Amino acid sequence: MIVNTYRKVYDPSMNDMPAPPAEIPPPERIQNYVFGVILILLLIAVCRLFAPFFTMLLWSTMFYVLLSPLHKRLIKGLDPKSLKGILLKNLWSAVFAVGTVVIILIPLLFVGFQCIKQIIDLTRMVREVFYTKPDVLADLFGHIGEFIRDITAGQILLTVEDIQRRLLNLLSSSLQDMVHISSDFAWNLGSFFFGLALIMFSLFFFYMDAPYLSHLVLHAIPIRKTYLSALVVKFMDITRNLFLGYIIVAFIQAIMGYIIFHLFQVKGALVFAVLTFICVFIPMIGGSLVWLPLGIIRIIGGDVLGGIIFLIVSGIFISILDNFLRPMFLQNRIQLHPLIIFFAIFGGLSAFGFNGIILGPMVVILFLTVLDLFLTEHKMETE
Repeated sequence: MIVNTYRKVYDPSMNDMPAPPAEIPPPERIQNYVFGVILILLLIAVCRLFAPFFTMLLWSTMFYVLLSPLHKRLIKGLDPKSLKGILLKNLWSAVFAVGTVVIILIPLLFVGFQCIKQIIDLTRMVREVFYTKPDVLADLFGHIGEFIRDITAGQILLTVEDIQRRLLNLLSSSLQDMVHISSDFAWNLGSFFFGLALIMFSLFFFYMDAPYLSHLVLHAIPIRKTYLSALVVKFMDITRNLFLGYIIVAFIQAIMGYIIFHLFQVKGALVFAVLTFICVFIPMIGGSLVWLPLGIIRIIGGDVLGGIIFLIVSGIFISILDNFLRPMFLQNRIQLHPLIIFFAIFGGLSAFGFNGIILGPMVVILFLTVLDLFLTEHKMETE
C-alpha cells in the first residue's frame, strides 16, 4: 500500500498525478516582449511622422539611384578629409540636387500649362464647330455611326442625334473639369514648389551622406545581412530598369507621337502626346489607342490618303518602335510577363496614385524576390 501511494504521487505514468505548476516566464522574456511592443509603437509613430513626405522621399530616392553612379564617378578622386575635397563634394551635391529639380521643373511646368491650354482650346473649337457648322458635323457623325454599325455587324446602332447629345454632354463636363483642374492647379502651386524644394533638400543630403543614411536604416532591419544586401541590390536594379525600360521608352514614344501629330497638323498635338505616354503602358494596345482613332477620324472626314499615311507612320514610329527600345533598355533584366507589369502599374496607380507607376511593379518584384529568399532559407525547391 505504501508503494502504491508512492507511485500515485511520484510516478508520471499515473493518470491521477497532479498537474505540474505553470512555468513562469523569466524576466528577460517579459522585458523582450515589452521592448518589442514599444519598438512597434515607435515605428508606427515614425511612419506617421514621415507619411506626409512619402512622395518626396520616394522620388528623391529614385532620382538618387538613377544619378548616383555619375555622382560617385565625379567625386571618386576627392580626398574626403581635406578641405578641398569637402568643399568639392558639397558643391557637386548641390549641383546634382538643384540640377535634378530644374530638369524636372521646366519640362513639367511647360507641358502642364500647354496641355491645359490646348485642352481648353480643343473644347472651345469643337463647341464652336458644333454650333456654327451643324451640317458638316451631322455628315461626319453619320459616317461614324455607319462605320461603327458595319464593324459591329449591326449590334451597335448610333444615330446622329445620339452622338450629338453625348458629345455635348462630354464637352460640357470636360470644360467644367478643365476649369476645376486649372483652379486646383493654381491653388496647389505653392504645395508643388514646396514639394520640389523638399526633393532638392533630400537629394542634397542623399548625395552627401548616402552611405551613412543607408547604413542607419538597414542596420535597424532584423534580416540576415546577405539577404538584406540582395534586397538592396534588387531595389536599385528595379528602379533603374523600370525608369529606363518603361518611363524613358514611354517618353520617347510620346515625343515621336508629338512630332507626328504636329507634322500632320493634329489639333492638340501635345495633349495626344501625353495620352500616348499614358497608353503605352497598356500591353499589346499601347499607343495605338491614341493614333488609331485619330487616323480613322481623318479617313472618315474625307482625307483618305492622309489618314492612311498617318496610320502607317504612327504605327511604325510609335508602336513598333516599342519593340526595339524596350528590349534594348531592359535586356531581360526584369523578367516579368507584360500582363503582370500592366496590372502592377495600374493597380499601383489605384492604390498609391501617381507614385504607383514605380511602386506597383516594385512591390511585385520585391515580393517575388523575398519569396525566393524565403524558399531558399527553408530549402524549398523552386523553378
